[in-house]
Amino acid sequence: MAVIRPFKALRPDKKNAHLVASVPYDVVNRQEAKNLAKDNDLSFLRVTRAEIDLPDENDPYSKNVYEKAKENIETLKAKAPLLVDDDPHFYIYRLIMDGNAQRGLAATFAVDDYDNDVILKHEKTRKVKEDDRTNHIVTSETQTGIVFLTYRGVVEINDVVNKTTDETDPLYDFTSPDGIQHTVWMIPDKFNDFLIKEFAKIDKVYVADGHHRAKSASRAREEMRKANQNHTGDEEYNYFISVIFPAEQLNILPYNRTVRDLNNNSKEDFLNKVSEKFEVQLSEAKEPDGITSFGMYLDGEWYRLNARDSILASNSLSASVGDKFDVSILQNFLLNPILEIDDPRTNDRIDFIGGIRGTQELEKLVDSGKAAVAFSMYPVSVSDLMNISDAGEVMPPKSTWFEPKLRDGLLTHMI
Repeated sequence: MAVIRPFKALRPDKKNAHLVASVPYDVVNRQEAKNLAKDNDLSFLRVTRAEIDLPDENDPYSKNVYEKAKENIETLKAKAPLLVDDDPHFYIYRLIMDGNAQRGLAATFAVDDYDNDVILKHEKTRKVKEDDRTNHIVTSETQTGIVFLTYRGVVEINDVVNKTTDETDPLYDFTSPDGIQHTVWMIPDKFNDFLIKEFAKIDKVYVADGHHRAKSASRAREEMRKANQNHTGDEEYNYFISVIFPAEQLNILPYNRTVRDLNNNSKEDFLNKVSEKFEVQLSEAKEPDGITSFGMYLDGEWYRLNARDSILASNSLSASVGDKFDVSILQNFLLNPILEIDDPRTNDRIDFIGGIRGTQELEKLVDSGKAAVAFSMYPVSVSDLMNISDAGEVMPPKSTWFEPKLRDGLLTHMI
């Protein structure tokens, strides 16, 4: 059963919500965050990426960054202003991109469900990133990053969502600079018990995006529990903020790859080695149109790579769900054996490019010399995500890119 409960959101005044709302901390680097927050003292990036308010030489993982985040929250409370709701509520967060809408329930979910695999994962986390957000949560005493969850939708829950959006006025409704419409409603309290009971019937919830945020909430809970001699299990730090969307509404984009060199291969040698495992053809298409197919940009030209029958036969014998994914095929039969990208999580010769940036970003990186070769991928499906989570496996790193993204700062969980 999935345990949820309403919470008292820290949230901005309606007139300034569009100024406070910011992209998630982990989709921009330091300089990009600084540019986005430039001339906007209310940007929530000053909380989630507080290093932008410190000298550039300051280590982004140092203690004073987290202390600056706590200080900036207090500043925003006064300037935005940010206010805490008097009573706990559930909320609805709707995203509209290119005419497609997805509506999720904003709630706090039990850390115990994350720890006990009621909430299932599909990615491994990196300790350095866990440490960062754990320190941010513990020092600021807030969960500023929303975990993006999904589930196999329930009609009765959807009915409550529909009724709320049809019959109540939104708290916020604005379009962000990237063209995404963000709308938030407060669900009437009369539905609280119903929603809690309906989610108690759900035995599986899936992390779609935000594995590090969820893991850090778990680690922060452990630290705060140890420091609290009167721990009861009912404290706010035992729950983490999430928005959960029905799986049928989600949109997954590919997560493309670039590699900085050809591992001392000439272009001809590289293509010859690739052709042993893949059919290689020059192509006008820049993106694959189906699974087991890849786009490759090399020396100003696009190629189509199709996995040969030998790869498909080998994978059909594997007991692993993950081995059958395109990201694994590319890793196991090209990136590792030819380019010697042994561990894509740690190898500094590979970079990952979110699908929202398009193939033009791949061309730009290769044409500029920052990369030698780029690969465009076919997107993973939501059912793939659920199947690998159900199997207790994890996807290869950087397999999924979800768009549109939730904005930080509109709903914050005080712990």
